[in-house]
Amino acid sequence: MRYIEPHGHMVSRTTDDYLDMVTAGCAAVCEPAFWAGFDRGTASGFRDYFAQLTEHEPKRAARYGLPHFCWLCINPKESEDVGLARDVIATIPEFLSRPTVLGIGEIGLNKNSKNELRVLEMHVDLAARHDQLILVHTPHLEDKLKGTRLILDVLRADSRIKPGRVLIDHVEEHTVRAVLDRGHWAGMTLYPISKCTPARAVDILDVNGTERLWMNSACDWGESVPLAVPRTALEMRRRGWSASAIDRVVYQNPVRFLSQCPNFRLPADA
Repeated sequence: MRYIEPHGHMVSRTTDDYLDMVTAGCAAVCEPAFWAGFDRGTASGFRDYFAQLTEHEPKRAARYGLPHFCWLCINPKESEDVGLARDVIATIPEFLSRPTVLGIGEIGLNKNSKNELRVLEMHVDLAARHDQLILVHTPHLEDKLKGTRLILDVLRADSRIKPGRVLIDHVEEHTVRAVLDRGHWAGMTLYPISKCTPARAVDILDVNGTERLWMNSACDWGESVPLAVPRTALEMRRRGWSASAIDRVVYQNPVRFLSQCPNFRLPADA
């Protein structure tokens, strides 16, 4: 089986995870900028983090033959300090020309606050000015529907944003249609204790089809499973999905979206 891991926070994982992913058929991993588990206090700390994502982590992944790509932003969980966010966002353009950068993400909302919305607008403006793809984080649990609607409104308000160049992640049963109906791509995150289980993700595919949908593990330092995508592919197979249909969801769809960025290139035999 071949697959893409479109959303994995690999700086928080061990090299054993890289080995397991490659063994399972992973052809590339994409790492959005993330919260470190604590709020960073300076723009220089984020500059070091962006260097880690663009310089050091690709070398660690390459030891296992795995192409590593990344997204850059200040995460929604650290967006209450608008001044800090402005300083961090000002540093991002110096990294956008690096060969493994895919775009701006994962931006979005955490608590749906006014400050988070302002920083989201700043990120969207940055992406529009530099013609970048966008990866969006939607809030958790009871805030997800409200947050998704707020995010969709911000994106629609900026006429420079092309819906097909935006992936809205962590969709669930009650938000997926709103995202797809706006012309965006939708990502289902496979977590053991929240977001989507493999069974729920396949239910969503059964109902909504495979167009502009993908799956990811969003593995990080918390309770998460780096092999969640191939495990969910097995659930699809158990339910009678064809090998070609599974390949479309776990490999071809991510490649279609990510290939809109000229930096996304896979080895010829992938």
